[in-house]
Amino acid sequence: MADPIQVTDSVRVPGEAIRFKAVRAGGAGGQNVNKVSSKVELRIDLTAIEGLPEDALLRLRVVQRNRLDAEGLWMVVSDRTRDQLKNLEDARHKVAEGIRAALIRPIPRRPTKPTKGSKERRLDSKKRASATKQQRRGAFE
Repeated sequence: MADPIQVTDSVRVPGEAIRFKAVRAGGAGGQNVNKVSSKVELRIDLTAIEGLPEDALLRLRVVQRNRLDAEGLWMVVSDRTRDQLKNLEDARHKVAEGIRAALIRPIPRRPTKPTKGSKERRLDSKKRASATKQQRRGAFE
């Protein structure tokens, strides 16, 4: 069982919700990559996250939808370094940051009408384009 991840004062990922797996990573490292399992895969059970509001859980599912496996677990991967413990910390940091981002409610967009100046600028540019095309017509006839 992994250590819990404390995201905020009220939100935490319990150790039972975290599955840890170390696998061999590709990339730089020479022959070391063929011998050492330094890449880290964390799978997080989103339903087991404590203190996460329902709307934040929905936002997290939407944002991370391409990282959910067949069981609905959120898969977080880190192979940034050649050290397994550093990659584990990096993956845990990614989990915390993802949950923190989901906790922020997006500001709803309020539709606004175009200003008088923007309407005039748009019409002026259309008139200039039209005048340019009118001038071209006369040159080739």
